[in-house]
Amino acid sequence: MPIGSQRKVRIRAVLVSVIGLLVGSATPAYADSMRSMQWHLDAMKAEEMWAMSTGTGVTVAVIDTGVDDSVPDLQGRVLKGKDLALNASGDEHTDPDGHGTRMAALIAGTGKGNGGGGAFGLAPGAKILPIRMTPGEKLNTQAEGLRDFNRSVPEGIRYAADSGAKIINLSQGAEAGSRNLDEAVKYALRKGSLIFAAVGNDADKGNKIMYPASTPGVVGVGAIGRDLKKADFSHYGPQVDLSAPGEDMVQACTSKTGFCESYGTSASTAIASASAALIWSKYPNWTNNQVLRVMLDTAGGPTSGAKRNDYVGYGAVRPGAALTKPGDPGPADEYPLPDLAEAEAAAKEKPSAEPSKAADGPARSLEPATAASGDDDGGDTGLWISLGAGAVALAGVVCALVVARRRRAAAAAVPQAYQQPYPHQQHPQPPHSPYGSPQNSPYSDASYGPPPGQGPGPVG
Repeated sequence: MPIGSQRKVRIRAVLVSVIGLLVGSATPAYADSMRSMQWHLDAMKAEEMWAMSTGTGVTVAVIDTGVDDSVPDLQGRVLKGKDLALNASGDEHTDPDGHGTRMAALIAGTGKGNGGGGAFGLAPGAKILPIRMTPGEKLNTQAEGLRDFNRSVPEGIRYAADSGAKIINLSQGAEAGSRNLDEAVKYALRKGSLIFAAVGNDADKGNKIMYPASTPGVVGVGAIGRDLKKADFSHYGPQVDLSAPGEDMVQACTSKTGFCESYGTSASTAIASASAALIWSKYPNWTNNQVLRVMLDTAGGPTSGAKRNDYVGYGAVRPGAALTKPGDPGPADEYPLPDLAEAEAAAKEKPSAEPSKAADGPARSLEPATAASGDDDGGDTGLWISLGAGAVALAGVVCALVVARRRRAAAAAVPQAYQQPYPHQQHPQPPHSPYGSPQNSPYSDASYGPPPGQGPGPVG
């Protein structure tokens, strides 16, 4: 959509969330229902993992819209962080948008809200380091938006690494990176951090390459649904390294009810970050490279038997498998993904006299991957999910949350230094219909099974 000079770039999507019951009317049944609606925790056998690790001792930096530390399910989990927002009231604990708070809740929610009937994060023992970016309403043009993105994200990454955050979560992206972003990523890796970023939510609308997910040294995370196939909206291409649940995700939020449901690669990224926190907490002497290598080695790979594909990457994250049978974590100082070494080799071969492109970081691919054809959907991880028998009833109320500012891509033939960033890879959730009626889960019994070639039986 063309953006006039007098028009603010605040094209927003509305996240429609269906909530279990009003917070003020909690009952034991409600307490059960909120946890039961978190299908991804059941599928990943969270309670079994929590007997081994809850993420204690691991700090996850959330570079986002801020994290509201007054949310009951996050109390005691959120540290003092950094406010990088320009011309905005409040601080890193101020989050009128709500996106950063939801990501933090997916990572480290304690379930203690609503009298113990709250929503859990996958790593409830982890700490959250909030780093706030400039709110969308403060950015008036595409140029201003991209400049701020490539200012605040690199600065946030460096701050997180310097603050001891082992994991850096970036549930956001823009269609152009920068040299500052590239250097910040390499700095964080040298400091021992691990970076996860969302690959994007518009696979059916161009499947654009997004940064920092496409930045060498960043783990690009795609979304899978309850059937563990690639979600239709999730971007695909060589930038996809891992996948994680990203549909029908229930989490604590800043709504009046305290709970929201959404989907997107934002949520998938948070789940990947939380998975890393669980692993690192159990194996605190491992380096970032070793944690990532084990995540890749234990992921539930494509059914074709390929090591990876462009739709789910190396497969669905399986922290339970990493906790119980991690295998050899490998070299401590060797980054396990090939993109970083390839980018560094390409940089050495590039003539020094060649002018650089201000907005173009070294991408893993210059073009988006082509879509799967025929019977190959490219997304089946070879795992099966089970949520048990029966329906999950949602006596719902709706909370509208601002999710993302969207912008039109620049022409591919002309590199542009200024494009409006796509800050939140959180896809708008369609309304459940009718509101307040029972909502039946279409999925039947199963569990996270092993990746191809690792034997039978669920291992989490």
